[in-house]
Amino acid sequence: MKDRIGQLMADVAAAEFSGEDEVEAFRVAYLGRKGKMKDLMAAFKEVPGDQKRVLGPMLNALKQAVEDKVKAASGVSASKVKASGLDATRPSGGVPLGTHHPLQVVRREIVDIFQNMGFAVAEGPEIEDDWHVFSGLNFPPEHPARDMQDTFFVERNPDVLLRTHTSSVQVREMEKREPPMRLIMPGRVFRNEAISARAHCMFHQIEGLYIDKDVSFADLKQTLLHFARCFFGPDTDIRLRPSYFPFTEPSAEVDVYWGLKTEVDKRITKGTGWLEILGCGMVDPNVLEANGIDPNVYSGFAFGMGIERITMLRYQIGDLRHFFENDRRFLNQFAGER
Repeated sequence: MKDRIGQLMADVAAAEFSGEDEVEAFRVAYLGRKGKMKDLMAAFKEVPGDQKRVLGPMLNALKQAVEDKVKAASGVSASKVKASGLDATRPSGGVPLGTHHPLQVVRREIVDIFQNMGFAVAEGPEIEDDWHVFSGLNFPPEHPARDMQDTFFVERNPDVLLRTHTSSVQVREMEKREPPMRLIMPGRVFRNEAISARAHCMFHQIEGLYIDKDVSFADLKQTLLHFARCFFGPDTDIRLRPSYFPFTEPSAEVDVYWGLKTEVDKRITKGTGWLEILGCGMVDPNVLEANGIDPNVYSGFAFGMGIERITMLRYQIGDLRHFFENDRRFLNQFAGER
């Protein structure tokens, strides 16, 4: 990439124009939506962190060289500007373009991956009842997640609450659909937690549900492996560790191998190279039966992931609170994201 930038710098320095049309074509070729700078910025995202400190200034210098070349070749003469009383080189002062929020960028990418695998998108209400959030998912009455420390209840009514996970949409879909069903459920959830750099009272999840005849744990593993390789890269490895969730049995936590190439890698993986990204498991037969599905005929798997966590990993964001503060200095860093 360093050699490519050097060659483009040489091409920019040697460029000559015979008219305004050639100047505009030069500008579009380098700075347009499908221009060379766009391609370089996309490739720059994949560069290891230790190389970015070298290549970043080179990219900025190349962009500045292109802009200076275009400005110098502009057909606006000083005499015409002076005669008209207008400065055509000044910015228009128009309304600046907005940016896509990084959480929405990652959410769309995750949804696209699962839609390509045949999953439909389902959504549900954020204000829920006990059945859809807890009882319909095999949470026993004494489960700690029912405690006021974790859940926001509405007007002191123990049966009305802000959903703590998008698994509530799974219950609603199982109630109104007949198998087979293959769904993902993105949405915002709420938990009564102290706000810090690693936790928040509001965050976003994407959960998945697949129910059909003869669905196995192998189907779950291959689905998640395909997702990980689409999102993190074709050489990504995953591992599944035994875990516990009330609504799945068996249950597992899924890690991706992040690597130990840099000091940042060692810090965020605690020296192991592995990062946890989601929880999953086979749908507990009690959940199927409670929602009117015969567990002797059908089986299924479910999984869930936090969008904030994956976004923090992708962009190396160290403080969860940045996502909710609407600071333009933070959001403007993602101006090129789609």
